[in-house]
Amino acid sequence: MSSESVSMEVAPEELLPPRPLAVTIKVIDTFGEWVGNTLAWLVIPLMAGLVIEVFSRYLFNSPMVWVYEMTFMIYGGMFMLGASYTLLKKMHIRTDIFYERFTVRWQGIVDGTLFVVIFFPGLIFLFDASWGQAMHSFHLREVSEASPWAPPLWPMKMAIPIGTALLLVQGFSELLKCWWAIKRGTWL
Repeated sequence: MSSESVSMEVAPEELLPPRPLAVTIKVIDTFGEWVGNTLAWLVIPLMAGLVIEVFSRYLFNSPMVWVYEMTFMIYGGMFMLGASYTLLKKMHIRTDIFYERFTVRWQGIVDGTLFVVIFFPGLIFLFDASWGQAMHSFHLREVSEASPWAPPLWPMKMAIPIGTALLLVQGFSELLKCWWAIKRGTWL
């Protein structure tokens, strides 16, 4: 059987995902891409703060606590809010010893199962716990006591449930991709 006869057996329309599936994945992934690209700009104030802190600490022997607080808040926010972008780009840590040898269909089965059994339940629990903490901090108008600057802590604490929600949404897109991989044996 020639390669032409094999390609003629499957209509190209059957290889394409249904429009609602494709649109859902495209919207979620486009939003995730936008979030990641927007957060990337926070590297500039983060690096500026670190440079200021290093110069003030080592050249002038005068560390600035407010710069330290600012940088760990920016970094913490970037870490939590950027997790969904990392999932979109498939950059989370994974042990690929066996996984990379699996067929696409089996990769979809493994990923889909782990999303349903571990990922979603764990993130729903994290969202529930962190939302309560963030709202408590907001209502108390909690501030940092590490320096006289006393920045509010609720925005940093709010990054946890927001980042978790973004990760849940991106996880839904990835689960849809797993479903397609299981059904058609190819990744979207």
